[in-house]
Amino acid sequence: MTATSATRSPRLLVISGSARTGSLNSELAELAAHKARALGAETSTVDLRALGLPVFDADLLQAQGMPQGALQLRDWMAQHDGVLLASPEYNALPTPLFINAFDWLSVVQAEGEAPSGTGATAGKPVGLLAASPGALGGIRALPIVRTYLSTNFAMVVVPEQLALPLADQQLSAERADRERLAKPELDAVLDRLVASVVKQARWRLA
Repeated sequence: MTATSATRSPRLLVISGSARTGSLNSELAELAAHKARALGAETSTVDLRALGLPVFDADLLQAQGMPQGALQLRDWMAQHDGVLLASPEYNALPTPLFINAFDWLSVVQAEGEAPSGTGATAGKPVGLLAASPGALGGIRALPIVRTYLSTNFAMVVVPEQLALPLADQQLSAERADRERLAKPELDAVLDRLVASVVKQARWRLA
């Protein structure tokens, strides 16, 4: 254990698979980040759309090289100890925005002291969230995300997860209290999920 790793706070990367204005998943991700900071973690939020990544294309990679946005995502992953990911469901699948970004990440090669994309993710804990105004809360896509991250990126997906139904009511802008979900039982699930990721991120620093 180095003095630096023993004393610094765990760093979590916060990602939403939706970038639209007013995204419920972005709001849920920020609530999770708030809870992580309350537990002593530091958080950074990634805007996947701002990475400007084209649709993954091996011919494009061969002709133009690795997009800068993919290298930036690799660097952010390398600089953080864990991930909080809010992954909405589109047609029972994860969003193209999320999958495309991580497909690019998967082919980033190591260079100098910088790891490969999958080297930057390997062994790092990730907590999965989803939010939807519907009754299922995005639950159909989360098993796919779990398999995708654990199989292809060697990430440690914590057992706890939250699919938030009727999220437009749970995260209503009219609520004065922005530090917890409207239903205590669902807020307790979110607390356990975030605590699990923070705990495992701390273990990585030990």
